[in-house]
Order: sequence, then C-alpha cells, then structure tokens
Amino acid sequence: MAPGHVAHGMRASYGMTHITSDHISAWERGTALPSAPELAALAGALWCAPSELIGAPRTLREHRLARGFAIEDVARATGLDVHAYQHMESTGEWTGTSRQSAALAAVLALSPRDFITVTGLDGELAQLLHDAVGTRWQAHTRSIARLLSADRRELSGPLREMHQEYQELMTATLSRAGGSSASGEAGLRYLEEILDHFWSKFPPAR
Repeated sequence: MAPGHVAHGMRASYGMTHITSDHISAWERGTALPSAPELAALAGALWCAPSELIGAPRTLREHRLARGFAIEDVARATGLDVHAYQHMESTGEWTGTSRQSAALAAVLALSPRDFITVTGLDGELAQLLHDAVGTRWQAHTRSIARLLSADRRELSGPLREMHQEYQELMTATLSRAGGSSASGEAGLRYLEEILDHFWSKFPPAR
C-alpha cells in the first residue's frame, strides 16, 4: 500500500485525522516514530499486529509500543511517576526498585535477557559474571539473582559451569606443559563473550 492509502485508512477507520502520507513515509524511513495509539492504528490499517511492524524490540520504548501501551499505562503498572518513567525510557537508564523492576518485566512480558538489555544493566551483569568466574562463584549468586529478579537456585548450574570453563582455560594458560598464547586469548575471548555464555546457559524465560 502506498503511504497515502495507509494514511487514509488511519484517518477513516481510526480517527487519526492528523495523519498524512508524510507521517507514513517518515515512519518507513525511520526518521520519526509513531506514538502508541498511532502504532495501533497503523497496524490496524495494515491488518497486522503492532509487534510485526517493530520486529524484534530492542529498547524499552519498542517493547512498550509492541505491547500497545501508552507511557501512562506502564508508569501506573510500575508505580512510577509518568515523568520519571519517561526519563528512564528516553535515557535507557533504569533506576527502579526491585519491586518496580519485577512489575516492569511482568507488564511488558520481558524475559530476563530483554530486561537486562532494555534497562542498560548489561555492563553491571557482565562485571558480576567476570567476578564470579574469576573467584568463588557462590559469593556472587545473590547479587546476580537480585539484578535479574531471579531465584538463586536457577543460577547455581550456569555459574558453576561457567566458572569451570573459565578456570580450565586459565589453567591451560598458566600450565608450563600446556600453556600457550592461544589459550590465553581464549580466556580473554571468554570474558568478552561472557554475556552470551551466560544467556546460553540460563533457564528460559518463565
């Protein structure tokens, strides 16, 4: 459908009288983004779900739009002031409490991996995992569980396995008999890819 036809459908069927073909073209180019009501109307005009238009959501805003929620809806569900939530969404820096974090994950149906990504906590999780594989992993289980809003029992298997994998690489690096620059590089690469290692072992979303 041409932009003009889509705009006409949104105006006629969904009361979006302000929508023009220029809006549609800008959304297609990615130079502008529709609001939640506009996205819902656009999806209706194109006979698809909002999530199909966004693809795989990557940001907190995209997850909210894919679910068809307005900012006020998510703010209310998480117990946050609208302006406070809007600031977190625009900056990608989540500062909510553990209760608010759990509410956010629930209302947007976020997997633990999606939650960590959209709230900008990747770096903090990576550092905790670095510490866990390099020292006693048990000492970091509580902090990682709190960050993920997960049960500590779910983390025991993945952390134990990752600790063993990394320590085996480091043992090979330090061993006079088997040490090599290749094994040392493998250890560094393991740390660089530690989030991927973790998510491949972590239990699937509940």
